[in-house]
Amino acid sequence: MSETKHKKTKAETVYHTSPYKDLFIYYLKGHLPYNTLPSGADFIGNWEEDEFSFLFFTRPSDFIVENMLNKLSGLKLIDKYNMTYEDWHGGKITSFHAGRFLITPPWEDEPQGKESPKNLHIRLDPGVVFGTGTHPTTNDCLEALVSLCYGEKINTVLDLGTGTGLLAIAAAKLQCGFTLAVDFNFLAARTALKNVKQNGLEKNIIVVQGRAEELLDKPADLMISNIHFDVMKNLINTKGFLNNRFFILSGLLRSEAGDVMDQLNRLPVKILNTWERDGIWHTFLGKTDNT
Repeated sequence: MSETKHKKTKAETVYHTSPYKDLFIYYLKGHLPYNTLPSGADFIGNWEEDEFSFLFFTRPSDFIVENMLNKLSGLKLIDKYNMTYEDWHGGKITSFHAGRFLITPPWEDEPQGKESPKNLHIRLDPGVVFGTGTHPTTNDCLEALVSLCYGEKINTVLDLGTGTGLLAIAAAKLQCGFTLAVDFNFLAARTALKNVKQNGLEKNIIVVQGRAEELLDKPADLMISNIHFDVMKNLINTKGFLNNRFFILSGLLRSEAGDVMDQLNRLPVKILNTWERDGIWHTFLGKTDNT
């Protein structure tokens, strides 16, 4: 794989073209311990989902995968795919505006002009993790963040299911004091940490790998959860949910949004605003009695 790059700092690299052209993806049934993962420049990472693993490479790696299957019991190759990096993400990744944010991949030039409250810059490299910022629910979360942060002082944020770290970075750009960004998926947490560093926000954001349900014990001014419905409904039922002054819940389909609203109606909370996209995607901004 050839790359054109220059050194920005010791900790990060800025690419002038997308870092990947073609992806070779191996879909496996079974769990891969971290110390058994391939090494080398061609291996991008492993996305684990339930009892399945998706290994990403920049070139065909049949021999490596076959060797893993022979050495590790309980693994089974289900399928393999070859697609472009753009096809994986559903289109070209380029700069775009989302409300007050200009989101730019690191392989494009730095935005011109200084930042202002109405023109906030975010550098975002999604790698192979979903969360480029173009999904309707992400845009609604950004709008909810802006509407809340310009009316309230938010000192602490809990971003559950952070993905690429976009919402955590947006919170820091909106002058939120400190954010804990959490994702159960190791590859997502690693990608989020990389993006935090690219934006120079290591002092504002800590990224951890962990389960969202286990990180609600301590109160926060704001909890953001753009996450799977199965996880979200469990979050709402935990005691820690009401420890948060405000909450943003998103990533919900219409039927799921109805179920979440039924849960919220049984709690001492108030819905401040709702967003609906195309009659499909739903986002809630609310507050608890702690406000």
